[in-house]
Order: sequence, then C-alpha cells, then structure tokens
Amino acid sequence: MNLSSFCTCKNTDCPLHPTKHNKGCAPCVAKNLKLQEIPNCFFQKVKNNESRTGDSFKDFSDLVLKNIDNE
Repeated sequence: MNLSSFCTCKNTDCPLHPTKHNKGCAPCVAKNLKLQEIPNCFFQKVKNNESRTGDSFKDFSDLVLKNIDNE
C-alpha cells in the first residue's frame, strides 16, 4: 500500500510529507500534536483557507466559523 496516496497535503516540500518517507502521516500528526497545531491538510477542507493567519486550533475554528455555509 502506498502510504502517501491518501495524503491531501499539497506542501510536498515539507520533510514530513508522506512522499518523503514511509511512515504515512504519523510524523506530521505527531509534530502538530506536540505543537498543539492543526495539520495543513485540515485547513484545505475549508474554503478561503489561504486567508488563515496561523495553524492553531483557534485559527482553524475561527476560519471555519468565518467561512461556514449558511445555506
């Protein structure tokens, strides 16, 4: 199984990206948990994600609430 095939992160320059090793998303997730941050791939699921100011849980929730569809 190709562990990088399910990764949605577009930052392939990152040394933790699954295309750089054979450990899947585990190194990235571990780094983000240690720093209390959200992985970049989570932000990609929210429209207007390029307007974010950081990678914290608060940044993520603020971005989601700001861009939630009210349909």
